[in-house]
Amino acid sequence: MPPIIMRAFLLSLILAPISAGSMRAQSPPAPAEDPQKAQEERIRKLEEEVQALKAAQANAKSEPAQLGGAGGSAAKAMNPDISLNGDFLGAVGHNDVRPVPSMEMHEAELGIQSVIDPYARGDAFISFGETGVSVEEAYVTLTALPGEFVAKIGKMRADFGKVNTTHNHALAWTDRPLVTENLVNGEDGIDDMGVSLSRILPAPGDMFLEATAQVFRGDSGDLFKSSQKNDLSYVGHLRGYEDLTENTNIELGYSYAQGHNELGHDYLTRLNGIDLSLRWKPLRRSIYNSFLWRSEFVWSRRDLLVGQARAFGLYSSLEYRLDQRWTIGGRFDWSERAPLASQLDRGGSALLTYWMSEFSQVRGQYRFTRYDGGQDASEVRLQLIFVMGAHGAHPF
Repeated sequence: MPPIIMRAFLLSLILAPISAGSMRAQSPPAPAEDPQKAQEERIRKLEEEVQALKAAQANAKSEPAQLGGAGGSAAKAMNPDISLNGDFLGAVGHNDVRPVPSMEMHEAELGIQSVIDPYARGDAFISFGETGVSVEEAYVTLTALPGEFVAKIGKMRADFGKVNTTHNHALAWTDRPLVTENLVNGEDGIDDMGVSLSRILPAPGDMFLEATAQVFRGDSGDLFKSSQKNDLSYVGHLRGYEDLTENTNIELGYSYAQGHNELGHDYLTRLNGIDLSLRWKPLRRSIYNSFLWRSEFVWSRRDLLVGQARAFGLYSSLEYRLDQRWTIGGRFDWSERAPLASQLDRGGSALLTYWMSEFSQVRGQYRFTRYDGGQDASEVRLQLIFVMGAHGAHPF
């Protein structure tokens, strides 16, 4: 028996005879509470308090160890967000100019993203394909610089237009437009090691205005090629965004890129681009209905051993989401080739996308292309895309 209960029991034995004698000395006897029952009630309450203390002590021992006072959440805070995007393609039909396999694992992209500290965050995207592994992007973003500037340092897709900044799994099509293939280094685009600096600028009314300046090492496939350490490439982008109504907004951007080409230090390739996007999405009803019209125009000027080669290309696309599951779309392509502007490719596509969920989709695309010289290509392309894990949002 616990000591406190033993003392209470002995005290009750001592007080009981005294209480009984005093009650007998009184006349006439008055009704009183039974002392024995009162002591038993007090002892019962003491036993309940002792049992409650023992239970609390046992629960404290069974709780997991705390990490820095934050519990189990601290362990997750130290781990980055990890995601995996799968992109599988199949194709039927013929294309003798730019053939694609009947089936392929186009890309599996591993994304690792995390806040480093209150002043920086890190993003890395590693691409796995049938031909090998490559680092698509890996950069650190500094978010607390003086003057409200934001800087990126690392390997990144250049901020040239819209298609160049978009990863494969985030495209609205199974391929990239002809103007990208002909003038902006195809699927890889302008993707290089460099430094980026951007800032939001003052603008009239409710307009959002942002300027970006980037300096790269100077190597981007067949587009830019550095032969010396100081053969850097440069990219600039200015974009403005404004809400026209509660449900409609417009975005207009201008891009410029310059770098050396494979002919050597004295030979440059310059690109100018304009991108235009018009979006409609009701906020108060029909949350799965939306419409997007997007166009890009690119002008290329390339130094040759004698003179310059100029080329122009564009695409214009429409996308309408019918409901939670279905999206329809179309795209028109028209592009000259660099460095021979006399070569012209043009074509069109019709698309149908089925969203199994927000994390997986199946897309079908019929693509007809008339390449230079009258070579026609007619294809049906099928694509399965899925996302696993926590993947950050892509640029809007």
